[in-house]
Amino acid sequence: MQAAGRAVTVVVLTLAATALAPQLAPGGFDAVQPPVALPPAPPPAPAGPPLTPEQLSARVDPTVVTISAEFGTYGVAGTGFVVGADGLVLTNFHVVEQATAVTAVHMGNGLIYDASVLGYDKSRDLAVLELATASDLPPAPIGSSADLAVGDAVTAVGNAAGGGILVPAPGKIVALDRVVTAQNSVDGTSNELTGMIQIDADVRAGDSGGPLVDAWGDVIGVDAAGLSDDARATQAPEAYAIPIDDAMAVVEQVRTGRSGGTVHVGPTPYLGVSIRDVSAFRSAGPSQGAAVTSVRNDSPAMRTGLADGDVIVSVDGRPVRSSKDMSAEMIGRRPGETMRLEWVTEQGIRQEQPVTLELGTPTA
Repeated sequence: MQAAGRAVTVVVLTLAATALAPQLAPGGFDAVQPPVALPPAPPPAPAGPPLTPEQLSARVDPTVVTISAEFGTYGVAGTGFVVGADGLVLTNFHVVEQATAVTAVHMGNGLIYDASVLGYDKSRDLAVLELATASDLPPAPIGSSADLAVGDAVTAVGNAAGGGILVPAPGKIVALDRVVTAQNSVDGTSNELTGMIQIDADVRAGDSGGPLVDAWGDVIGVDAAGLSDDARATQAPEAYAIPIDDAMAVVEQVRTGRSGGTVHVGPTPYLGVSIRDVSAFRSAGPSQGAAVTSVRNDSPAMRTGLADGDVIVSVDGRPVRSSKDMSAEMIGRRPGETMRLEWVTEQGIRQEQPVTLELGTPTA
C-alpha cells in the first residue's frame, strides 16, 4: 500500500480519436442499442449483503451516459452520470475542455443528447453538463465519501476503450487523500489533484468521469486518472477518483449559478493567451506576474497588443503575481465583459489597455 499524501503521476482517462466516428442525430437512437422504457429512479440500497455484479449493474448503469466531445477533426470519449432528473450530468473537466461540441448517449433510454457545459472546476477536474431536452432521467444513487476506508470494495463503471458500452471494473480502495499529477495524453498538459481516492481497479481510457460505486451501488467517487495503456501492460492496476462529497459541492454551486473560488459558471470567457508563472531565473522585467507563452491568432489578446514574452501584472488595478492569480481573475468573467490589462513587454515597456472578452470553449 502506498502512503497517503504521496504524489504520483498518472494519465487522465479519456480516449482520443484521430477522426470522429459518424455522428448520430441528437435525440435519436443508436441502431446497436434499441430504445427501451425509461427505468425508474434507483431504489435505496439494501442494508443487507453487498449487491451481486448483476444487481449493481441494474442499479447503476441506467444512470450513466457515454460522452463524445469534438475538437475540430478529432474527439475524445468519456463517461458521466446523471445528478439531476432534468438532465444535469457530472463528468471530468478534461473530457470537455476546449470541446466545440459535446453529445451524450444515455444508457437507460438509448437516446443521444446534445450537451452544453453549465460550469466547471478545472482545479478539481470536474464539469457539469446539461442534456438538451432531457427530462425525468433517473439520477445516480449518490452516496458519501466521508467514511470510506482502505480495503472497501468498489467498482468503477465507464465507457472503457470508448466502445459505447459500460464495463465494470471491480477492485478495492488502496489509499485515501492521495495527491496526483494527472497528465492529459491528448495535449500533454498536467493538473495536480488532491484528496484523491486510490483504487486497484483496472480503469481504462474512456472511463473518465464515470461513477465509482461502493458494494451497494452508491456513488462514492468520480473516476479521473489511471495508468497509461503501456503501463497497464506491465504494472498492477492503479487508478484514482475524486471523492463524491467534493464533486457534489461543485454541482451544487453550479446549480446556484454562482461563479466563485475555482468554479466557473456559465459561458466561457475567451482572452486567447497561454500563461505560466514568471521564471525565477528571469534576468529582466518583473519578478512576479503571469508570463505570456503564446497568443492565439485573431484573439482579443492579440488585438489588444499582447505578445509572447509579455508579463501581465494587473487586471482592473488588482495585482497579478502568478498564473494562478490570472486564472482566478477569469473565473467570474463572462463573454462580452471588458477588463483592463496592464503588462510589461520583453523590452521593459509598461502598457495598459482594455480588452473585451469573447465567447470561448470550456477552459480556464
